[in-house]
Amino acid sequence: MKHAKAIPVLMYHHVSTSPGMITVSPAHFAAQMAWLARAGYRTIGGAQLAAWFAGEPLPAKSVMLTFDDGYLDNWVHAHPVLQAHGLTALCFLVTGWPGAGAARAHAGTGGALPPLLGHRAGEAAIDHGETDRAILRWSEIDAMRAAGTFEFHSHTHSHVRWDKASASADEKRERLACDLAQSRAVLQARLGEASDHLCWPQGYYDDDYLSAARDAGFRHLYTCETGPNYRSAKRADAGSADNDAPRSISRLEVRDRPVSWLASRLWVHTRPAISRAYLRIKR
Repeated sequence: MKHAKAIPVLMYHHVSTSPGMITVSPAHFAAQMAWLARAGYRTIGGAQLAAWFAGEPLPAKSVMLTFDDGYLDNWVHAHPVLQAHGLTALCFLVTGWPGAGAARAHAGTGGALPPLLGHRAGEAAIDHGETDRAILRWSEIDAMRAAGTFEFHSHTHSHVRWDKASASADEKRERLACDLAQSRAVLQARLGEASDHLCWPQGYYDDDYLSAARDAGFRHLYTCETGPNYRSAKRADAGSADNDAPRSISRLEVRDRPVSWLASRLWVHTRPAISRAYLRIKR
């Protein structure tokens, strides 16, 4: 068996009939997942990625799927497609957003589907305290975990950029530490576990963010930086020789494009020499 030399981590947000930024249509998503399954790709979870970084082998066609924020459409459209193909994904959940209530219908259950907001409208609903219109409920999260389609990790508790919302560096560090601690506490209370995987809101981080994440117990830090991941990938704390230092994880943003687009990206980014050359040209 050939082993993976690089792991592509795909980044999604919305799978929705409401078009907009960072949104993949249900038709394109279904075709992409069908192709992954047909082409022999294996989706991996957070524990498997961590073990690979530690030296354990993974099959050559290993890929990770990630979804940011925890939008309702992840349940309505992504979950049933993943379930149909036996694929899995990670959802980075803003733990202050999900609410109570019964699970709503999804595309695999039949019947009327809940209305889905576009990205901008969803942001406005969240800003007005109407998160249930845009975000998963805990009952849906439980159902996704029980089905084995999604595992859930931290995207902070509030999704606030404390570097922008704080009056001083000390306030920034204090609020960030509290935000990360709240996120871990909610995941532990709701799901019975809180992992060491964290996704940065808007992809932003600096030295204070890195320090707070490490102090909170996070060791795998997902970014919006483009590219696949290698075992020799940089530690988040640049220049650190500490094997326990958090690791930055790059991702590939998935566009609302046909299967051929995704197939070409995975062909490039599972071949380290070609991937590095491609990214140098792109930059």
